[in-house]
Amino acid sequence: MLSYDLVVIGSGPAGEKGAATAAEFGRRAAIVERDPYVGGASTNTGTLPSKTLRETALALSGLRARDLYGVDLSLRREATVADFLYHENRVKLTERARVVDTIHRDKIDLYRGHAEFADPNTVLVKCDDGTSTPLKAEKILIATGSAPVRPHEFRFEDDRIHDSDEILSLYRLPRTLAVIGAGVIGAEYACTFAALGAKVFLLDGRDVLLPFLDCEVSEALAGAIERVGVTFYRKERVLRCDDHDPEAIEIVCESGRVVRVDQVLVAAGRRSNTETLNLAAAGITPGQRGLLIVNEFYQTSVPHIYAAGDVIGFPALAATSAEQARVAMCHAFDFGFKFNMAPLLPTGIYTIPEVSMVGETEESLNKAGIEYVVGRASYAENARGQIIGDHTGFLKLLFRKSDMRLLGAHAIGEQATEVIHIGLVAMMTNSGADLFHETCFNYPTLGDLYKAAAYDALMAAHRKPGDQA
Repeated sequence: MLSYDLVVIGSGPAGEKGAATAAEFGRRAAIVERDPYVGGASTNTGTLPSKTLRETALALSGLRARDLYGVDLSLRREATVADFLYHENRVKLTERARVVDTIHRDKIDLYRGHAEFADPNTVLVKCDDGTSTPLKAEKILIATGSAPVRPHEFRFEDDRIHDSDEILSLYRLPRTLAVIGAGVIGAEYACTFAALGAKVFLLDGRDVLLPFLDCEVSEALAGAIERVGVTFYRKERVLRCDDHDPEAIEIVCESGRVVRVDQVLVAAGRRSNTETLNLAAAGITPGQRGLLIVNEFYQTSVPHIYAAGDVIGFPALAATSAEQARVAMCHAFDFGFKFNMAPLLPTGIYTIPEVSMVGETEESLNKAGIEYVVGRASYAENARGQIIGDHTGFLKLLFRKSDMRLLGAHAIGEQATEVIHIGLVAMMTNSGADLFHETCFNYPTLGDLYKAAAYDALMAAHRKPGDQA
């Protein structure tokens, strides 16, 4: 039996970073991966592919060129599936190679096969040829990620009906597409295919788009995606999906609405990949949808077995997954290098336009009874915003009224997921409006939005009742 200080199940962001952290501090580590490729969903079916497809759609559709120059440079009428997926495949291959390089550099052993627990300290690696290899481990990290939920109303055997992993294996670009579920994944893909010229219908049972966003930003995003060409139906529950007609699929809603399309994307959430791990042998009982329950150090109910990433649920982001694994391994081996997760975690949504946020919303501040001041700055009044042709984006900052400390930052527009980092760092250092007031930003840049928004908030804070805004 082979013995290791650490055995990691899964090679996505959490698995890779967890194993690398242990190996870099001199521990003997192994990774078990069941899929043909390393990198997990982040590399192969999720984070990188979906964001790359978005950029491809923007390029092929000429959307940015039309907004900037008023000239239609669209190639979408001639674009093929190969055109659409070329860049995505190249990015994917590059990231897989990077993960493999990390594994080799850190002398991590990689086992290909299906992992399951034989006992709390033994992981059995089963190969397709029927052989199996037992790995004994002092510590174990479960980083098996998640997979799309497949509601029974949809017959996924039909090659016109996709989950969010299968959408990357299109045989033709859709002319019409129904996206079921307006969560982050559904909203992102709806915008991507609308940019390519598909008629997209986005159906969701809620009446608010991405309700965790600041309400003002949520409504701005809803308007923006409709301008891209998405038809957004709120408060619509799907009763059935009729796929008997080879020419069209009918989505029948509880309200009586019928949507006819040639392809369907079901984005109904995700479930943790734990059902085949034989967790009972390890003494672990999973929760709803296979979720693993962990403490602040990412220990499961069995203290030497840790879990990180999508397998433990929210926020289920590549960046947070990697950080969780680092914290877990530093705790497991008492490295004294990283003790806690960052207190602030940014959210990035790659719709068209991008949306990003960190910290409090107006709704959360009102609920907590905290008095605040809002500062806004628009892309249309920012020189860089004018150069790139974004006339609708904006930055919104929320400051505590008593001391003008920054409590929340929200951006919608081009490069919003980059812009938000300035606010994130300011909040990590407990800074406020004075920081932006005293800082000189490059010109022309989107970073300069922070100075304009801070001035707006400072003016609002000093404005007397009855003064004009």
